[in-house]
Amino acid sequence: MRPAIAVPNSTVARNALVLIAAVAGGAALYWLRDILTPLAMAIFLMIMIDGVKRSIERRTRLSPRWAAVAALLVVVAGFIGSIWIIIDGAANFFTDASGVSANIGPRLDQIIADVSRVFGVTTAPTARDLIARLDLREYLTQLAVQAQGTASGAFFVMVYLGFLLASQIGFRRKLVGMFPQREARSEAMEVFERVRGGVEGYLWVQTVTGAMICLAAWILMRSVGLQNAEFWTFVIFIVGFIPVLGGAVAGCAPPLFALVQFDTYWPALILLVGLQTILFISGNLIQPRMQGDNQNIDPVVVLLSLALWGKMWGVVGMFLSTPLAVMAMAILAEFRGSRWMAILLSGDGAPYADEESRTASKGRGAVSRGGAGGKTPPAA
Repeated sequence: MRPAIAVPNSTVARNALVLIAAVAGGAALYWLRDILTPLAMAIFLMIMIDGVKRSIERRTRLSPRWAAVAALLVVVAGFIGSIWIIIDGAANFFTDASGVSANIGPRLDQIIADVSRVFGVTTAPTARDLIARLDLREYLTQLAVQAQGTASGAFFVMVYLGFLLASQIGFRRKLVGMFPQREARSEAMEVFERVRGGVEGYLWVQTVTGAMICLAAWILMRSVGLQNAEFWTFVIFIVGFIPVLGGAVAGCAPPLFALVQFDTYWPALILLVGLQTILFISGNLIQPRMQGDNQNIDPVVVLLSLALWGKMWGVVGMFLSTPLAVMAMAILAEFRGSRWMAILLSGDGAPYADEESRTASKGRGAVSRGGAGGKTPPAA
């Protein structure tokens, strides 16, 4: 009988401690979600502002100060405008939908009867019978609570963002105080640059591909004659930042509404096939070419991150799930004890695309800092 593999007690204790710390950290993130979700969104917006600022500096002659002001105005206006479009667009959507309300009841009855006939059900229930079984008051109450939470969350995001931008002034001094040695400080800045680069790359890819998808989807919906095509276009752009679920909503929500609006099934079928084709081409041909090494995340990790952060932080966690996974991989890859986790999170087993050059540069740096025994060689 083969002897059991001997595992050092220190390794077992360390792994148990890491597991306990992970569970405790997850519980803290869940309990403090009302405080942390607007803070996380504010940090996300601050990274966006910094990226837009550097882009403005490269493309214009503005000074860093005025470039920062312009970037702040662009991002804040975009954020507030998105909230307003969601609220106003939803109101217009329900207002315009009331124009076809006279056709909703008979149309739903026809759809239910046709679907029941496909499955061999002779006596199909009516839409009124199905609605009577639902507690509409409870759903409307939950919708009102969600709308109130969105408005209050947006307010706290702006408050957090203002304080974060004000605290940027002392960031350099804090960094020097935390890492007095130049080498440690440069490594910390390297980690920060990698995290920022990963998040900005994700934002760039999702924004560009989302705009392309929205343009093609808008043309398709307008050609079919779907009402509120602009509202659905904006919804498709927003949900595009949610992996997996975003594509399902973008590809199925407009065709479902087309079932009620039109008297035939052809417009809904055209929208379903067309939107699924657009999403397939974007997700399998365009997006992988644009991603490059900015989002070297395993697809299983993306799905698990979506489920985990969605469970803890709700819709905000779904939006931030992929950027948080990118940040986690960049940070874990910098430490020898946690590097194996970064390798598991990566898509190809290499957290960094320039891993060989990075390792070689660190090796040359170690040799230049000291020879045998760690002594610094004398200057020539």
